[in-house]
Amino acid sequence: MRILLISAYEASSHKAWANTLMSGLGQHEWSYLSLPARHFAWRIRGNAMSFAFDPQFKPQIEQEYDLVIATSMTDCVGLKAFCPNLQSIPWLLYFHENQFAYPASDKQQGLVEMQMVTLYSALAADLCVFNSAFNKDSFFGGARALLKKLPDYVSPDWLNDTEAKAQVLAVPLDMPTSIESLVETSLASEIEESGKLPEPIKLVWSARWEFDKGPDRLLAMLEELERRKLDYEIAILGEQFRSIPKEFDQIQANFSHRITQFGFAPSRADYLGFLASSDIVLSTALHEFQGLAVLEAVALGCVPVLPDRQVYPELFGNQFLYPSDLKDIQSEAERAVDLILRVVREDVKAPDVSHYQVQVLLGHYEKLIDTYQH
Repeated sequence: MRILLISAYEASSHKAWANTLMSGLGQHEWSYLSLPARHFAWRIRGNAMSFAFDPQFKPQIEQEYDLVIATSMTDCVGLKAFCPNLQSIPWLLYFHENQFAYPASDKQQGLVEMQMVTLYSALAADLCVFNSAFNKDSFFGGARALLKKLPDYVSPDWLNDTEAKAQVLAVPLDMPTSIESLVETSLASEIEESGKLPEPIKLVWSARWEFDKGPDRLLAMLEELERRKLDYEIAILGEQFRSIPKEFDQIQANFSHRITQFGFAPSRADYLGFLASSDIVLSTALHEFQGLAVLEAVALGCVPVLPDRQVYPELFGNQFLYPSDLKDIQSEAERAVDLILRVVREDVKAPDVSHYQVQVLLGHYEKLIDTYQH
């Protein structure tokens, strides 16, 4: 099949997903269009014009295709209007995230406008696919709530057919198996008979450096670890953008003696090395639809210590979740450190995430694409 793959806001995880599909399903003829992950509000509102009219995209956009696979940031309605050759072929809309579950921010503007673009695209697509059930449920729940607020000539029932057809299919983990042998170590083997903890506890936090990933909660967690006089070290990884929350300056200033890496790893191999050498992966996220970075760490042997919100209860059992407290950051930090201590003392093992591996999930993508074969 001739497939046009569109990533309207090419964050690193979106790019990895696209590359995995194209390399893993090489029997198809792929064309790939993307726009940089910047100017978020403009990117969602303006991507159809950019793709349709910018000269650099015209040679690809005007070809004939059998299927379009687009990320949910893509303005499907606008592109169909501007590009007649894309109107009569199937569109599959893939949701890495959605704008209806995004935490409120004083800096956020035009949220309803962005929600409406995604809602239009979902209604215009032939199939909506989500990376988690949490993503799917929060999208349709939020979209219906928005429709109920609109003044007239609108019905939440418009989404019924779209939701009935929608599917859940996670982003595959494309992990090298050679690193797995590096992580077959036991925390308990390092605990002395006196009951002392291994020194140091090796932690990793690997989210985007934005407010919705909870850097203020990470700061509180590190402060709680210090209050309890625990010996630990932490690698703080993750993608950074032009505007970085102030909490990262405080973390760097106050915990430099604990930090083994501060910022994006120099290479993919270095990144995987930090994960493989860590004992526990932390999350403080307020906005998480699949938790790909956490899943990667768990695949390499890290035990997850995560808040019991967003997608995490869907991924892991209660033994890996600490109580979420959106109003009291300090209380949440204390519960997180309690869980860190229990994980270490009880030698808790990393859960199995092999069902997210690319070898498993690519077959599901292939079956989905095959349904559109002529």
